[in-house]
Amino acid sequence: MSRRCELTGKGPMTGHKVSHAQNKTKRRFLPNLQEVTLASETLGRTFRLRISNHALRSVDHRGGLDAYLAKARDEDLSPAALAIKKEIAKAQTAAA
Repeated sequence: MSRRCELTGKGPMTGHKVSHAQNKTKRRFLPNLQEVTLASETLGRTFRLRISNHALRSVDHRGGLDAYLAKARDEDLSPAALAIKKEIAKAQTAAA
């Protein structure tokens, strides 16, 4: 399973662990990924996604999964999230 957020594309970063004596050794900074279930109001379904805590806060701030995906860039989304975005857009155009 990839350590990459499905909504933001946030992945592992590298850096140094620095001791008190300023010795530097390589380390990885992993994103805080959570397995969450998000509901789509337009589709009336729920989706299980593995997203970062930062992305979860952004989804809440924008008013839900539908609003978040409407503003999200396609290149940041995973293939599963991109399919959800297209499905939501198709349902919204059919309803209008």
